[in-house]
Amino acid sequence: MMSGIMKHLTTLLLLLSALVLLIMATTSHGAIPKSTLKMVEEVNKQGPFLGLVVPNSFEMSPLLQSKSFVQNKKLPYLDIGGRRFHLGKIGKDKLIMVMTGLSMLNAGLATQLLLSLFEIKGVVHFGIAGNANPELQIGDVTIPQYWAHTGLWSWQRYGNGPQNELPLEAGGDFTRKYGYLNISYYSTNKIDKSSENFLNNVWYQPEEIFPVNDVPEVREHAFWVPVDEKYFALSKQLEGTKLPKCANSTTCLPRNPKVVRVDRGCSANTFVDNAAYRQFLRSKFDVTPVDMESAAVALVCRQLEKPFVAIRSLSDLAGGGSAQSNEADVFAPLAAQNAVDVVLKFLTLLTS
Repeated sequence: MMSGIMKHLTTLLLLLSALVLLIMATTSHGAIPKSTLKMVEEVNKQGPFLGLVVPNSFEMSPLLQSKSFVQNKKLPYLDIGGRRFHLGKIGKDKLIMVMTGLSMLNAGLATQLLLSLFEIKGVVHFGIAGNANPELQIGDVTIPQYWAHTGLWSWQRYGNGPQNELPLEAGGDFTRKYGYLNISYYSTNKIDKSSENFLNNVWYQPEEIFPVNDVPEVREHAFWVPVDEKYFALSKQLEGTKLPKCANSTTCLPRNPKVVRVDRGCSANTFVDNAAYRQFLRSKFDVTPVDMESAAVALVCRQLEKPFVAIRSLSDLAGGGSAQSNEADVFAPLAAQNAVDVVLKFLTLLTS
């Protein structure tokens, strides 16, 4: 009987040992298995790479399917932390491309993972966006010089106004520098124009960032984040690029889309399909593209001191059009293809 007990104990110990080894193999380096990190090391021996960051699959597919993109035959992709990092080349440039998914959080996480794991020399972000600029049309491809996150707010209590200090403002957490949106200004109460909205004001706030070469845990604030000067200067050569104007055989734009360098774009966790807010963003911040990811990518690149540029094709009028439904339902595929066409040309300029 004693030998039977010992046999069971031995078996149990072996199972526990195997479990410990399995846990160590998968968690000794956080959520990334040791075998995957070894593959990352091998990939980095072939670097540095240009990083391509794109929000969604329908924006990424035209590039993956392009004849210009040559997939890495030995290792076409590497899956890490729920992201797929596509490896390949366009011309002479070796690339690693990752799809972020929707929103500022996803865009920031994917960009951080890309830059933390791989030898990346610069980042090109691309996709579609809403258009807040009445001088441009759907299908135009924009390249802003500055990006801001316009979804970080200090929401002021009812009764306070622009003259009142915000909570924590004295300590440097919040500021009135970048202005506010007065909700009551957009009241639909036609009887009493003087009535106020209890929602009051929301004040736009800069992000806190922690640059890698500064003292840890010492923050900086960033609202307008510039793209890389060399990338932006190079993008001027994209003006004049010929782009298609038809979404299908029966639906075409008034003119052929064009590539335009603009002053500013903005991002937030909000799909803007509202004429009043579109007009506010344009008048207050002078933005053209309005999206949900670019500023997050810009902020991560700013912190990690990597060159960055964003190329966004306009897929809709952010609620400013006369159509009953958002124009992106029709023009998103055309806008996505236009963005990829411009990105491919930009990458050619980078290596020429």
